[in-house]
Amino acid sequence: MQVIEFRSKSLRSLKSLTYGIQPKPGASAAPVHVSYSRQGLQRRNAIKASDRLQIPVIGLYAGYVNQVMLEFVFDDDSVELLTATVVTPTYKNPVLDSPTIIRKRQPETDLGFNYMVMKSEQGSPVIIDTDGEVRWIGTGIPSGQASTFQDQGFYVGSRTSTQFSRVELDGSITSFTPTRAGYAYFHHNIDQGRNGLLTEVATTTSAASVIAELDMASGFHREWDLGAILSAYMSSRGDDAGAFVRDPADWFHVNAATYRPSDNTLIVSSRENFLIGIDYDTSEIKWILGDPTKYWNQFPSLQDKALVLQGPGDYPIGQHAVSITRDDLILVFNNGQNSSRQPVGAPAGMSRAYSTVSAYRIDPLNRTATEVWGFDYGQSILSGICSSAYETADGSLLIDYAYVAQGDYVRLVGLDRTHQVVFDLQFPNKSALTAWNAMPVPLDDIRFD
Repeated sequence: MQVIEFRSKSLRSLKSLTYGIQPKPGASAAPVHVSYSRQGLQRRNAIKASDRLQIPVIGLYAGYVNQVMLEFVFDDDSVELLTATVVTPTYKNPVLDSPTIIRKRQPETDLGFNYMVMKSEQGSPVIIDTDGEVRWIGTGIPSGQASTFQDQGFYVGSRTSTQFSRVELDGSITSFTPTRAGYAYFHHNIDQGRNGLLTEVATTTSAASVIAELDMASGFHREWDLGAILSAYMSSRGDDAGAFVRDPADWFHVNAATYRPSDNTLIVSSRENFLIGIDYDTSEIKWILGDPTKYWNQFPSLQDKALVLQGPGDYPIGQHAVSITRDDLILVFNNGQNSSRQPVGAPAGMSRAYSTVSAYRIDPLNRTATEVWGFDYGQSILSGICSSAYETADGSLLIDYAYVAQGDYVRLVGLDRTHQVVFDLQFPNKSALTAWNAMPVPLDDIRFD
């Protein structure tokens, strides 16, 4: 990110400003496109005086002579076009600056996204384009593991405390530290909830079985303690809940959650056990979908909530990144690796030699689930831990195989709406830290109002 300054008396009547960055020759990703209303400029303190304007330009190519095209629109709807040249220093990073392009995106391909964020434990989230070029990286962020892109910026949870930060694309950071008794730090993902952001929070008594909803205004305002929810339910049905809920051991290992408005359900991903759907308001358990050969299915009370998979398909095994598709299906990255934290001698479940992306339709009334569609890349890739898959509005998919070849590589794969591979980028990896999760971001359509 670099700042461009303009001086002109006509800025007093400026109504809006838009800029784009000319793509490199041969690039396939759509150009960066950013627009500001006058109010957006004022809120971000870009108007320094009646005749002076400073614009932070995001999405520049590193080590390149960037051409930035600007369009100024004034109150009388007149337009002024300018071009600015911005020379950027080389970005040196042995992991990110030289990806292996297994399949290059072609310019004519139709894809529902052009930019994506790689979430890493090693530092800031990193935005790259579908050509593999680094286009944005933040500063002052020790870990971007627990993060999400919302409202034209990042929300990031600390891995060492309950500090929660809003990171703008211009690099500015606003932080606060919400408090709740027993909360220690954030881990895994941040997802959109009904009334705020869903976060996974480690507590002094639980390693990874608590979901907390929060926002920057009011902090923590809702909690779902899966240990407490499952214990109460199992005990009420006569099961020995303590044999399953084994705090402080990492018996649940929550790694994602999502809200489905159509039935007011919070869907939580437990890597060790299953997907579980609970009522958002009452926390009543609605259904469980998971590998029935795992330890959890030895408890009759949990069997009573289990869905049976109908027809061809795979149960979710070690899954990550649960979300809801445009067709109201439940989407997961279906890793295929069995459990690693069950009691000694307890069944760890099945394993597969490949990972899939699976989209499920559930029928709680008849206690069934159907894998409506899946993508397994010809059963050619196993990513046993971490990883993600997210759908865009047009049905395209971004898949992050975060732990390929026992963790040597991460592969980011883009599929069009017919699930054909559009691009396939491979980066060096270190224990799934390069991109444990990745999601599309709209750097080609950023609006500040």
